[in-house]
Amino acid sequence: MTRPAKFILLACCLLIAALTAQAAPGQPQTGLLGAPLLGYDTATGDRIALVDLATGMQRDLRFGGRLHKLWGFSPDGCRLLLTLGEGDAPPRLYSARLDGSDLTDLAAFEPGYGAWDAEWNPNPAEDRIAFTLFTTQDDGDGVPDHRVAWVSAAGGESPVPYSVAGDEHTPRWSADGRWLVYTAFVPREDNPNVREADLWRVSADGTQKFRVTDFPQGSVHSPRWSPNGELIGFIYSPSPNNDQFWMVGAQEGAFPTQLSYEPVLTMDYAWLADSTAMVAAARNMQGIVDTRLWQIPLVGNADADARLYPVPPDMIYPYAPRFSADGALLAARSAYAVGVIETATGALTLLPDSLGNTTPYFAPAAFQGEAGCSG
Repeated sequence: MTRPAKFILLACCLLIAALTAQAAPGQPQTGLLGAPLLGYDTATGDRIALVDLATGMQRDLRFGGRLHKLWGFSPDGCRLLLTLGEGDAPPRLYSARLDGSDLTDLAAFEPGYGAWDAEWNPNPAEDRIAFTLFTTQDDGDGVPDHRVAWVSAAGGESPVPYSVAGDEHTPRWSADGRWLVYTAFVPREDNPNVREADLWRVSADGTQKFRVTDFPQGSVHSPRWSPNGELIGFIYSPSPNNDQFWMVGAQEGAFPTQLSYEPVLTMDYAWLADSTAMVAAARNMQGIVDTRLWQIPLVGNADADARLYPVPPDMIYPYAPRFSADGALLAARSAYAVGVIETATGALTLLPDSLGNTTPYFAPAAFQGEAGCSG
């Protein structure tokens, strides 16, 4: 069977599976999920969907009437990392098996505190889950605390902060799990009423920490490690909605490199699996107003040298791109639905009943199927 034919078959299977597959917490579903596995949450936040892209089997997990947000998988792909929110209370951090069982409350939060933007360390030897620990309360400085912290996968312990300055966000692990990058907001020297963000880096054990960028004005956001761990991509905005692509070497003291100069609006981006370029969802690039996927080269000037990443015409206003570990598949939102592209052929499958605006996540390369998960 040709690869396009397989994707046509997958689309048919997904339509059937979406109508039949449901799983409740603690109730394993008949049939085991295989690889490649994709997860996402939906616009209503009432469930997390897991799709076996080889067979089309879909499993929906619902954890009560709470707001569901998926953040990814454990290093072996056998557990989900998620937050669940209820009412006005900050969301709590959990992990669960792929069948929805063994829902584990990961952190003992103080009243008024919760978790967001979580990521599991990809190195199994580093038993750490990093996240943004935040509170909606104001401690008197006018800025609610947001601190990068971690907990172990065992659950039930108090979060350990990597930083205490009070306004840190978006922690991201390196591929080997030895380092974490994040953004930290501080008052600008020439105008203390304006808080802007730079990039920082800390070792997994918290013993080494240093500043990566030091822009005199403007803010850094969206740090992304290259899969080979040699580079860190980021977006620098001299002013709001004026985004530029940058990168910096992973070595301490490396100088950031500017990859674009003209203002664009970036929706999200990801590295190619081979670390040779970034693929960004951006507007107003090279005179094209609508959102498109652009391949951002690591040399030259992306204002002229970036090229449109090939996607089928049915991929409309794409954003939130993510590649599978081997680069064979690209998942992205297409006008809010999740689309999966086979990168070798360009064949596109739009997953049914997948509307939302959050990032889809592939299970890591180590995941070979639910049958190999212990417990």
